[in-house]
Amino acid sequence: MGEHGVRVVACGVGRTLGGRTVLRDVSLVAEAGEVSAIAGSSGSGKTTLLDTLAGIRLPSAGDVRHDGGRPDAYGLGYVPQDDILHRALPLAHSLRYAAALRGPVVEGVDAAVARTLAALGLTGCAGRRVGALSGGERKRASIAVELLTRPRVLFLDEPTSGLDPAAAAELLAVLRELARAGTTVVLTTHAPADLTRCDRVAFLAPDGRLAYVGHPRAMRAHFGVETEADVYAAVAARGASVDAGREPELILEPEVGALEPELGVGADTVREPGGEPGAEPEAEPKADSTPRRPAAGPGPALRQWAILARRDLELLTRDRLTAAMLIGSPLVIVAMFATLFRPGAFDAFEPSPSGAAMILFWIAFGGFFFGLTYGLLQICVELPIVRRERLTVLRVGPYLAAKFTVLLPILALADLLLLAVLRAMDRLPAESWGVYGSLLVTLLLASTAALALGLLTSAAVTEVGQATLMLPLLCFPQVLFSGAFVPVPRMPAVGHTLSYAMTNRWAFEALGSDLDLSSRWEHSRSVLGPPLLASYGDSFDHLPALGWAVLAGCAVLFVAATAALLTRRCPRAGR
Repeated sequence: MGEHGVRVVACGVGRTLGGRTVLRDVSLVAEAGEVSAIAGSSGSGKTTLLDTLAGIRLPSAGDVRHDGGRPDAYGLGYVPQDDILHRALPLAHSLRYAAALRGPVVEGVDAAVARTLAALGLTGCAGRRVGALSGGERKRASIAVELLTRPRVLFLDEPTSGLDPAAAAELLAVLRELARAGTTVVLTTHAPADLTRCDRVAFLAPDGRLAYVGHPRAMRAHFGVETEADVYAAVAARGASVDAGREPELILEPEVGALEPELGVGADTVREPGGEPGAEPEAEPKADSTPRRPAAGPGPALRQWAILARRDLELLTRDRLTAAMLIGSPLVIVAMFATLFRPGAFDAFEPSPSGAAMILFWIAFGGFFFGLTYGLLQICVELPIVRRERLTVLRVGPYLAAKFTVLLPILALADLLLLAVLRAMDRLPAESWGVYGSLLVTLLLASTAALALGLLTSAAVTEVGQATLMLPLLCFPQVLFSGAFVPVPRMPAVGHTLSYAMTNRWAFEALGSDLDLSSRWEHSRSVLGPPLLASYGDSFDHLPALGWAVLAGCAVLFVAATAALLTRRCPRAGR
């Protein structure tokens, strides 16, 4: 990519996760301009080692150096197993947002996108939706995101996973071209065929030790097997005994000895087959003389918010599932009102107090349902993208602010439409503009709190299916403990206590206060009105502002919890 790659050196690296040792005393070198593979069986610590080499996670023991210095997360490319592009967007659009977010780009965003697409053979796919690309094209598209900023070292977690042999070979060929152009490439793989296409292999034993480091052509002879696939069985059979208690020897074939790769630090010996142990390596690798570009850190929060809001708005218009939910939710609620309730429930002469209470409850629940459904699918569908962007540039505050910026106006429109339609259908009484303004504030705050709850839930789950299953689990308590079907004063102590945590209760009571439901039919001829309303006690006696304060407080609490959860699930590099 026009610059010399980074020399990555690991010295005695160990990593402990949850009390379990995943890596044990690993020492290796990934040379500039080479493709280095980390192989091993499932659970051997490949991804953990990759993250540690990249500087994304700090080692529990030992050290990792990039050109003799500390790893710089802003100056590297990292491609996880999952796609890191939004599938609903055209490829070029998604890359432009990524480039703008990670900017500034020296040659400009459009030029950087065009240059990257050409380098990966994706120019013809620029206008196609990412979700319509083939598996191999999507893998290359994820690599394209990282090449936008011209990284000197590129880390990839199982890039050929899920690809057919031809697509995997094509992708490895692309990576070798990047290496020849000057980018250091380090990848993990479980595919034996990938190993022969790499310049260097580090094979991990099941206990997290290195079983082999060296050229792939010498690996079969080292283990005394016929194929690369047999290496996995040989290492698994020897288990934790592989090179136990000492550093692995570096095995080189005589004909590739001119490459002279070295272990760098931590090795007892460096030996060629049949040769004598060499001198002990230097304690510290020499730094590359090529100057590094200044790393670009997170940009200004306001700039990030603007970019993310534009991206979210385009996603909203292109994602059919989200668009269907946005349009369908208000229609379902309005249709429900037309089916369940007759006009005139608030008539002073022939009132229907039970119908009026139920209308207000379902209005409150409608606002809750709008917000919850809008938020549930916002984060879980893009969690791999958020996790990758958080490593270097993404701030949680602008990310969440962009969600509210795009979704709140739509929620306000849905809430306004709901009230307008119900008034036109005579399901709500004729009142002043001030009363209806207060109703809209209540409903919008209820939707905002529910949106924040939906975002929190979306950040907590890992896939769309889980978010969908959470919908009824979150809705049922809001229905049962809101005080509409069983008035709060009539609930047992446990239910009464739980009702305080239900946003729907406070929206329902605020709506009743807006329309003065507790005293509306005191002098009417209805024999049902006073006894029924008396069962609600003082539920509708407080000012709507109390409900507003509780709803706003819940929204703030849910947003803060979402930010904390995203910070923990998607940490910055080096944590």
